[in-house]
Amino acid sequence: MDCLQDWPEPIVRVQSLSESGASTIPARYIKPPNDRPSPTSISNCHVSIPVIDMSADPEHVARVVSSACREWGFFQVVNHGVDPKLMRCARNTWCGFFHEPMEIKQQYANSPKTYEGYGSRLGTKKGALLDWGDYYFLHVHPPSLINQEKWPALPSSLRPTTDEYTQELLKLCRRLMRVLSKGLGLKEGCLQEAFGGDKDGACLRVNFYPKCPQPDLTLGLSPHSDPGGMTVLQVDDHVKGLQVRKDGAWVTVQPVPDSFIINIADQIEVLSNGAYKSVEHRVMVSSTAERLSMAFFYNPCSDIPLAPIPQLVMPDRPPLFQPMTFNEYRLYIRKNGPKGKSQVESLKIVPKAVHV
Repeated sequence: MDCLQDWPEPIVRVQSLSESGASTIPARYIKPPNDRPSPTSISNCHVSIPVIDMSADPEHVARVVSSACREWGFFQVVNHGVDPKLMRCARNTWCGFFHEPMEIKQQYANSPKTYEGYGSRLGTKKGALLDWGDYYFLHVHPPSLINQEKWPALPSSLRPTTDEYTQELLKLCRRLMRVLSKGLGLKEGCLQEAFGGDKDGACLRVNFYPKCPQPDLTLGLSPHSDPGGMTVLQVDDHVKGLQVRKDGAWVTVQPVPDSFIINIADQIEVLSNGAYKSVEHRVMVSSTAERLSMAFFYNPCSDIPLAPIPQLVMPDRPPLFQPMTFNEYRLYIRKNGPKGKSQVESLKIVPKAVHV
């Protein structure tokens, strides 16, 4: 990890750029024309990811979740068991952190070695184009990885609220893992076992997207699929920004109040032998409103090689992916930043040529 000790250039906080009053954005944030958000890339507003009621009959839930994972890789859950008051409290508390004075936030500045702390870029390539957003990244599970010095002391409610919130999301993810296993025709505990059982891991990244004077030229987060197992996302239900790639078009997600957006990440695509899809997504920014989202990343044990589950490998469905540990996988991401689906595609096994 020596190559990831520090950032290649001085870090500029996007929030500071936003609050400077400048009417244009620096060239480092301007995306190539084909990568910019545009009216033609935004799908019909009547098309959106499935919304699933988690309080419905368990067999029905397993079927509709499985369908969503195969067709979209994304879905929203309502009646999920997490108190909406706790959800709002967590969001408001982290909004409070991002509006603390810069000298307080700077005490928690991160490095690419672990990404933990206050950050403003992903990837360590010098001269890379940057995204219009700041973030805060924390390890929240297992307890042995929690470093309280990295957890902001202000606002004073942040630490206890974040701890309660992430414990509830850990329970939700483990419940969803059972649902995902059933949808693959496996025993309920199969995916969890492949993740290392109770050696699973979780991180929280709070994304802050300040107002942008030229939102048509940049993105809050470039297209990518998530490297871990599953992501539970809480977004602002008043300010849209998340887009999901579907059939070559970008679909803008219509957030449902008090819901979570769930997406399959690369490790579950590998374990499911491609049955469940990790799907590219990106974030747009706004000239009139800032936006905060909270992404809870549920991950496998970091040092177990992950490969397609044997029950999902058949003569007509050979293994699509070669084994790799999550530690090896995320090192690639830390070096390169968000790069579409290039990493999971690089794991695919190339079929041997058949000579006749």
